[in-house]
Amino acid sequence: MEELAMTLAKRTNNWFPSFPSLIDRFFEGDLMDMNTPAFAAENSTLPAVNVKENENEYQVEVAAPGLKKSDFNLNYDNGRLIISSEKKSEHEEKDGDRITRREFSYQSFSRSFAIPENTVNADKIAARYENGILKVVLPKREEARLKPAKQIKIS
Repeated sequence: MEELAMTLAKRTNNWFPSFPSLIDRFFEGDLMDMNTPAFAAENSTLPAVNVKENENEYQVEVAAPGLKKSDFNLNYDNGRLIISSEKKSEHEEKDGDRITRREFSYQSFSRSFAIPENTVNADKIAARYENGILKVVLPKREEARLKPAKQIKIS
């Protein structure tokens, strides 16, 4: 007697798998929050980002492994930090004059962050890319830094 082997496979007739979830998130109020884990689970090419602020600076960390420093473009203009990247690669294998295999890929993203007006010392913005993390430091202007509370004497 012959045994039959069965394999279960998930099948979907949805040609645009992320579309219904975007619609669902619109009604849940999360559409504009692109940093949610649900958005990252949609096979998006947007990298994860951490934004931090302390009394002296803003820090933006972008998780973008596999890129090089030269793949990034950073701009700061009128209180808006724009981080973008574009990477193209092509691989071709030949057997004599015939192409036996050809592969290419293209990845790009652009993220922008609004920074409160007149708080950043634009001349001292610094960026470093190391171990797949792009870190951008935006130092605050002296007058934008939080000052300790001042005790006022009552006369």
